[in-house]
Amino acid sequence: MKLSIMAWLMGAAVLVGGSGNVIGAETVLTELPVAPVPVIDVVPNDESQFPAYIEKLKAKALAQGIDQQTIDQAFANVYFLNRVIQSDQNQLEKKIMLDDYLRRVLPHKKVQRARQMYHANQDKLSRASERSGVPANYIVALWGMESNFGKMQGKEDIISAMSTLAFEGRREAFFTKQLMAALQILQQKHITADQLKGSWAGAMGQCQFMPTSFITYGMDGDGDGRIDIWNNLDDVFASTANYLATEGWNNKESWGQEVRISKKFNREWIGLEDEKSKTVGEWKTLGIKLSKKVPTGQRAWIIQPDDAEGRTFLVFNNFRTIMHWNRSTYFAISIGTLADKVIQN
Repeated sequence: MKLSIMAWLMGAAVLVGGSGNVIGAETVLTELPVAPVPVIDVVPNDESQFPAYIEKLKAKALAQGIDQQTIDQAFANVYFLNRVIQSDQNQLEKKIMLDDYLRRVLPHKKVQRARQMYHANQDKLSRASERSGVPANYIVALWGMESNFGKMQGKEDIISAMSTLAFEGRREAFFTKQLMAALQILQQKHITADQLKGSWAGAMGQCQFMPTSFITYGMDGDGDGRIDIWNNLDDVFASTANYLATEGWNNKESWGQEVRISKKFNREWIGLEDEKSKTVGEWKTLGIKLSKKVPTGQRAWIIQPDDAEGRTFLVFNNFRTIMHWNRSTYFAISIGTLADKVIQN
């Protein structure tokens, strides 16, 4: 998945993963076999050169196994989207503190709505949870944070947006790869070209998957032969759960908890790197005070999203799995917090 648009606008730090991830999309994106993009002699953002660039993209798609009918249908109404370039070049980078962020993205109204949706969709959530091992409350939390339970999916034409951003050139390889994956989605007939909508950056559906993430993690939750993350909640829940399960979710652990540290705590111990993990028991001997009981042998890390002046958290491997979806500690904490609140009495 995936900073979500909400997370970005609410001030999370700009984080672009090694895969070239962008706003509104998951961080970890499995590579598709995409050949090098041909050098095209155009002036960046010169709209008059866009039609010639589209022809190059069509040829590339054909060479990668997309059939001519799909190409014709996908590009039949393609158009240059200057506003997506403006959005890409003017992303907000304002940083706020975690407490402010959580107040904005998790107001009481949203928490209440999450609880309502959790109970209203128990059958569908249970199927996805039992299949994947991912608890239903985490599926609901991601659903709520990414698209406000399906209400905010984005209305941009994905083919036009990805073509425009590839043409713009700053991340041509990344957006070309997303375009090829979008064409693959159309060729597999999961959705029609006129319905293929999403955010300006390419995040799609109720779980806001980038096209490559759809190809890798998308799942048919109701057995109808299609993966519809725009309209079908069985598919939305199954795909969300499959993402977390594939990336290493452990259903015997939670995400983490806020803790207190001693004044002598060594700041060099803080971080999510593999070598900085210790067992819960080891952390206790180093002065960590837990708020909830956790098995002493469980592997854990210490993080301080706002450095020493902010809160301290003991987090587990599931937290790192959530960060595969979105490499923002703020976002991951918001997911864990909302998931906890969904099932609180």
